[in-house]
Amino acid sequence: MAHVMITGCAGFIGYHLAQSLQDDGHTVSGFDNFNHYYDVSLKNARANNLRERSIEVSYVDLKDLTGLTEFMKRHKPDIVMHLAAYAGVRHSLEEPQTYIDNNVTGTQNLIEACNAAGVDQVVYASTSCTMAGNELPWKEDEKCGYQLNPYGFTKFTNESQFMSSSITKTVGLRFFTVYGPWGRPDMALFDFTKNIVAGEPIQLFNYGDMIRDFTYVDDIVQGIKIVLEDTQKRNGDKYDTIFNIGYGEQVKLVDFVDHIETNLGREAIRDLVPMHPADTHATWSDTTKLQALGYKPTTPIDVGVENFVSWYKEYYNVN
Repeated sequence: MAHVMITGCAGFIGYHLAQSLQDDGHTVSGFDNFNHYYDVSLKNARANNLRERSIEVSYVDLKDLTGLTEFMKRHKPDIVMHLAAYAGVRHSLEEPQTYIDNNVTGTQNLIEACNAAGVDQVVYASTSCTMAGNELPWKEDEKCGYQLNPYGFTKFTNESQFMSSSITKTVGLRFFTVYGPWGRPDMALFDFTKNIVAGEPIQLFNYGDMIRDFTYVDDIVQGIKIVLEDTQKRNGDKYDTIFNIGYGEQVKLVDFVDHIETNLGREAIRDLVPMHPADTHATWSDTTKLQALGYKPTTPIDVGVENFVSWYKEYYNVN
């Protein structure tokens, strides 16, 4: 079993991945900078739950090259899963420099720290945003489309950073609209649920005509673990590649809202607004490449939304 270090382990995906890897018998450690992009109490709750399982969660900021390098040298993981990033396509238009500092400079610091610590395997999070503008469904072997927002730009840059690095094995994962329990408050499912419970309007961009490949967090974790295992098995020359991780089906945003309403037993106040400049109309993953390694998503949208709403009601004491 390997020692896997997770950057951003107090984040949404990192939290779920850390538990699953530990359940599989791996040694898991990680760090987070606990930034205030969203309510930090949620990150603290995730971190505390991990610590109760004896998973080490440290405070490290990717922007601090010296501290990061010392941390990596001290822990010497077998492989790094790089999830730490400022996320959110719309917010990135408001603070582009923050995204560049954290996602681009921070990632370059991680590469330097890995080199200094002798870590030669990194799997890292990218995003479906890098493929905006391409013909659907989006495939990994096509040239990336145009970037609609600074977040997508930083993730596209990350792919180039790792591919041009001296790290022996680097694998990028393009996630498609991840959702589920303990999710980020800025994501649609969390935001819509909160507003519907409060009796406040929900904004539906492009007048509700949006389509997404919603992917449940357990399916994302399954895909990550398959890639981590496959990466560690590979020997020899430099290995760089990209995988999509999505559910592989398109869901209309209005149908997504219908599922939330059904599980809450409440009707949403739908505020139909124009398309946001950071958004794309539709996403859809082609996961053929990952399926060849055994990937098979299992959580349909109705089950995933039900699971999230059940968690939300319990966590926030909603009747």
